[in-house]
Amino acid sequence: VMSSSSSSSLEIEIFQYIDAHQSDFIKDLKEWVAVESDSVQPHLRKEVMRMMALAADRLAALGATVNLVNLGSHQLPDGQVLPLPSVVLGELGKDPQNPTVCFYGHVDVQPAKKGDGWNTDPYTLTEIDGNLYGRGATDNKGPVLAWINAVETFRALKLAMPVNFKFVIEGMEEAGSLGLEKLLEEEKQSFFSDVDYIVISDNLWLSNKKPALTYGSRGNACFFVEVECGRKDLHSGTFGGIIHEPLLDLIALLDSLVDSTGHIQIPGIYDSVAALTEEERRSYESIEFDLEEHRNNCGVNKFLYGTKEEILLHLWRYPSLSIHGIEGAFHEPGIKTVIPAKVIGKFSIRQVPHMDLSVVEKQVVEHLEGVFSKRNSPNKLKVSMPLGAKPWLADVNDLLYKAARRATKTVFGEDPDFIRDGSTIPVARMFQTVTQKSVMMFPIGAADDGEHSQNEKISRHNYIEGTKLFAAFFLEISKLH
Repeated sequence: VMSSSSSSSLEIEIFQYIDAHQSDFIKDLKEWVAVESDSVQPHLRKEVMRMMALAADRLAALGATVNLVNLGSHQLPDGQVLPLPSVVLGELGKDPQNPTVCFYGHVDVQPAKKGDGWNTDPYTLTEIDGNLYGRGATDNKGPVLAWINAVETFRALKLAMPVNFKFVIEGMEEAGSLGLEKLLEEEKQSFFSDVDYIVISDNLWLSNKKPALTYGSRGNACFFVEVECGRKDLHSGTFGGIIHEPLLDLIALLDSLVDSTGHIQIPGIYDSVAALTEEERRSYESIEFDLEEHRNNCGVNKFLYGTKEEILLHLWRYPSLSIHGIEGAFHEPGIKTVIPAKVIGKFSIRQVPHMDLSVVEKQVVEHLEGVFSKRNSPNKLKVSMPLGAKPWLADVNDLLYKAARRATKTVFGEDPDFIRDGSTIPVARMFQTVTQKSVMMFPIGAADDGEHSQNEKISRHNYIEGTKLFAAFFLEISKLH
């Protein structure tokens, strides 16, 4: 609940308008959620296209100049060629006295069907106990509409726009943002030339109740380690005991990567990890994070660490290594007495500042080759890194974060937690690298929103208060700039 002493009469007018128009804003979200804009499944691509047109129309209704940029097409592994959804570039206001804030969001969604374990139809926004359930409610249609509705509020009240707005809305985020980076590069000198700040609202708070601002995410380096003995699988009765089996080699290699305390055993891997400052360590103490709730959510009996600080440090600012699977081994029910000829182990390392991808790759290859050579195996070893994404880190003392912090205090009556994300957010890093502007992640969804999961939701409270938060942020950034 807002304390009126800390809010101006202008803010009160804006907040009252937003409260009074809640049902309109929820109706907008219901219309958007009803579009099955799943970018992963090819047969729904036309729905994604329809969603992009809807988003463009919504911006045009605000009075924005809208450009639907065609990105061409892409080829699927099965050879099928699909058109890429256009990216919506929007622009509203060109006052040279005002800062220009560019908002990024996406309106494509993860696959969902009622039979997957949803309690309601995923494409019919349904309100139960103050929660709005539907695919895309929190990731990312709700936050995109909250931002648009915050802008709309200024227009409806005939208020001067405190900032110039730009919008980048895409429809391929859930399928890897194909074509986006190239577009950013092409628009760097034009569309982005007068942008001061970039805001992304495509993640969640760390807790169910306390607002947060996100200032960093880990990168990810994915590895394949392949061991091969010959051209064909062999019978274990005929060859077991007289050959070097690839799967034994592979298991020894995988076992050498991490010890039972979670420590990565690759020499030099921690050398470039940024040192933890005392100030940073202290900042973890005030963060609201319920260890037991987190443990219950994931259904494990015990974590590797017993304190909130240790857990968050190992999730956010230290690297981790996870083993994901083995290709080529027999994994069906029952037993098959076979010696596979070629097996591929798959693992990834979440890296943090200031680890260098090429150095990590070299360290992994050298370590695995060293372990393999001690086995004196005649088998062929091949290590590769098919995918690498860099970590992202912003400066929490940046004006963007100051403005967002003040807006949070105005709307929620408390300071936000400053958090990082243990997963990888390629788009934040991409915008920062390509445009060289300051980027902030400004979530409005709660920790239990269940993005990508069954019964995804955003609460009515977060959706409406999130709209107020964005409106308050526009005022704060214009004051600070």
